[in-house]
Parts: sequence; structure tokens; C-alpha cells
Amino acid sequence: MKPARFARHLFATRLATRRHFTPLVCDAIEATIRAVESRHAGEIRFVIETALDLPEAWQDLPSRRRAVQLFGQLGVWDTAHNNGVLIYVLMADRVVEIVADRGISAVVSQSEWDEVCRQMELHYRERRYSEGSIAGIHGVGRLLARHFPAGVAGADELPNQPLLL
Repeated sequence: MKPARFARHLFATRLATRRHFTPLVCDAIEATIRAVESRHAGEIRFVIETALDLPEAWQDLPSRRRAVQLFGQLGVWDTAHNNGVLIYVLMADRVVEIVADRGISAVVSQSEWDEVCRQMELHYRERRYSEGSIAGIHGVGRLLARHFPAGVAGADELPNQPLLL
């Protein structure tokens, strides 16, 4: 356990997260996901978590592992064409993780996802949460459109509204 990380998670508040991800920002995220998904056959799920639960923080659970847990718990992996992508924001650590289903991860490299994450984190460091989120969704959309053009998949299978945990 790293004491500084544990303290960040202990003192992070949902109120602070909701100040950054206001209803207006969440509406913009939802609208952007809907628009971007119309240009490719992928499915995007956006999750913002304030902090890990204290047992997870105490055990120093990596943000990547938490993102993978949520990928499974939220059924992002359960799309008909294995085309789900989770964008996970962990506010206490100020990090973004992207987890893609096997159909996508076979053709998009982790370094490409990492670049989208770094761009989002750059915006977030400057407290531009709406801009960072929208830029990240567009970045994911560009990668999906390159490999999964529109018209391949059917209905919108995952919720477009962001989930605040």
C-alpha cells in the first residue's frame, strides 16, 4: 500500500467529482457518444469513479485492474460483435484507462488506446473535464471507425449516458 495513494482515495469525495462532471457535462458526454457511435460499429461505455473502496485502495488495486473488473460487471464485453470499449476515469488517481473487447483489441494496439488516455488526462489536469471527455470519445471513435465502419453492427447495445460511481 502506498500511503499517498490511500490518502487520496480516503479523502476523495463524490461531491468534488460531481462538480467536475455536472449534469451539463454528462449530457455532453452522452450526446457525443451517440453521435460518434453513428459513425462506426463499436459500442462505448463511459464510467467515472471518484475513488476505490478503502479495502481496494489499501490493497493498492491498480486502476487498470479496476477498469477490467468494471468492463465485466457492466457487460461491456457482452456485445453481439465483441465491439465494446470502456473509457474509465478514476478521479482520485487522475488516470484514464481504456479497455476494449477482443474483437477490437485484436486490431487496435494498446499504445493507441494509451495515447487517447494521455490526451484526456492532459485536459483533466487543466480542469477541462468536458473537453477532455469529448476528446477521448472522439479519439476512441476514430480508432473504431478505422476498423469497424458504420453499418456492420445493429442496435445501440450499451447505455450512452456516463455512469458516475
